[in-house]
Amino acid sequence: MKTFKKIILPILVLTLAIAMKCVPRYFSILPPESLEMVEIAASVLLIAGFTWILIAVIRLFFRQVLKHYDIRQADNLRSRKVHTQYNILERIIIFIIILTAISITLMLFEDVKKIGFSLFASAGIATVILGLAAQKVIGTILAGLQIAITQPIRIDDVVIVEKEWGWIEEIALTYVVVRIWDKRRLVLPSTYFIEQPFQNWTRTTAEILGTVFIYASYHVPIDALRDELTRLLNANPLWDGQVNNMQVTDAKENMIEIRALVSARNSSDAWDLRVFVREHLIGYLQKNYPECLPVTRVLLENEKK
Repeated sequence: MKTFKKIILPILVLTLAIAMKCVPRYFSILPPESLEMVEIAASVLLIAGFTWILIAVIRLFFRQVLKHYDIRQADNLRSRKVHTQYNILERIIIFIIILTAISITLMLFEDVKKIGFSLFASAGIATVILGLAAQKVIGTILAGLQIAITQPIRIDDVVIVEKEWGWIEEIALTYVVVRIWDKRRLVLPSTYFIEQPFQNWTRTTAEILGTVFIYASYHVPIDALRDELTRLLNANPLWDGQVNNMQVTDAKENMIEIRALVSARNSSDAWDLRVFVREHLIGYLQKNYPECLPVTRVLLENEKK
């Protein structure tokens, strides 16, 4: 029903244009000047209606294809790749169709046609002027095409840009929208992901490692803490069963740094799993080994006089 509503209006416009084209020929009740204006208006509506229908059909085709690639599944690398390519390809095709339709429409007017021929005669100068004026625009569009081909980012990739952590929500021809973890939107030009360094956590796979750092005194029993980490992971469905590791990664003058390394199926699960492990490991130390929590110790000695 929604698809029918999207197509019915352009069909009505196309029908009106055909009627305006045909009726004046059989009922020549209008003066020649008005008849010419009706002809031009009918041609404009005909081009607009046909363009509208063509865009609606293209969008419908791409939506039907993308239904077979669900990016909400756990292993969604191929789906994200297809969504990225098809979204940019759809925008390129629609951009070319609209540009062609506008060009054909403008050529219906004699004054515009004369200007077009004049520009064509001085194409060298016009090309240089337009190239300098639209240098950034053309560069941005070319960057969008490069992203579609090389795919440094894909739809739903987890990235860190401008010190913000989020997901790639939309990739347009000239800009990219990043959905930040707190639901803000960061809009960046396509050239940013070609020219600037950024982190892509899901470039080759949706699986991701998560780290949890715990700080404790030198008296903490590492083996007991490892056993508790294993128990926590086995009881949590967010863990994918791949990585379970705990190591002492640093030793300072009054505490040691313990790193727990865990794995999950995707970035969202990894974040929730890290929070879960951190909270429960701290609770485990508070309950069973409170003396091992990091404290600052001061030793006072009485000097004998």
